[in-house]
Formats: sequence, structure tokens, C-alpha cells
Amino acid sequence: MDNKTSFWIVKQEPSQYSWEDFVKDGKTYWDGVRNYQARNNLQAMKKGDLVFFYHSVIGKEIKGIAKVTREAYPDPTTDDERWVVVDLKPLKAFAHPVNLEQVKSHKDLQEIALVKQSRLSVMPVTKKESQVLLKMGKTSIH
Repeated sequence: MDNKTSFWIVKQEPSQYSWEDFVKDGKTYWDGVRNYQARNNLQAMKKGDLVFFYHSVIGKEIKGIAKVTREAYPDPTTDDERWVVVDLKPLKAFAHPVNLEQVKSHKDLQEIALVKQSRLSVMPVTKKESQVLLKMGKTSIH
């Protein structure tokens, strides 16, 4: 992990596409984003950036970490040119998934977008926040 690496969270309902589905597939493109701010975050992702995979609605927990393997390109699920996808591949499951209550109660995560912008499906994470999340999940990416 170098200083150019950015961190992100993507949220998905596990009934639609779970971490386990993602691991089984080995890669995916992140589609279906129809919010401009989330789309802008997808467009800002760079190859090699790291992405926390969060189960929303059911579980409400970070399950693992993925890597961006291809930067933004047109969403193949729509003809609307405003929408984009990125390609992701799973890197590592969290040894201990980190749930939303743990995030909300951690003193160093009070400003994290997961709490402050809870409806957003793709959001940035600071380097410090990412280090806290990895430590809480007892997971190393080295």
C-alpha cells in the first residue's frame, strides 16, 4: 500500500450480491449506481485503490476488502451515458467483520462517510479511517 492508494466503501444488500457471491465470482463490475455523488466517487477510483465491501440492510457490516482492477467505464447495464462502473476483485475477507454499531462507537470514526452519509452507496474513506477499520477487522493487507 503506497501513499497514492485511496480507500473507498461500496455498499450492497447481501440478498442482491453478497461478499460470498463476489468471492465465488472472483471479480465483478460495480454497476447499478444511480446517484450522482456515488457516480462521481466511482469516477474518482483509480486502479489499485482499495475498497471495503459493506453488507447493507442485512448484517450491516464490512465483510472484506477488494481492489480496483479497472477504472470507470460506461455502465453496460444501461444506455444512459451518465452512469459508469469500475471493475473490482476481492482481496481478503475480514477476519472479524466490522458492524455499523462498532463503527459508530469508535472515537476515530465519528466523521466517516458510512455514518455521515449513510444513504450513499459508494463513498471515500480516509487513510486513517481505513487503518482503524483494518485493525478492527483484524485484517492486514500487506
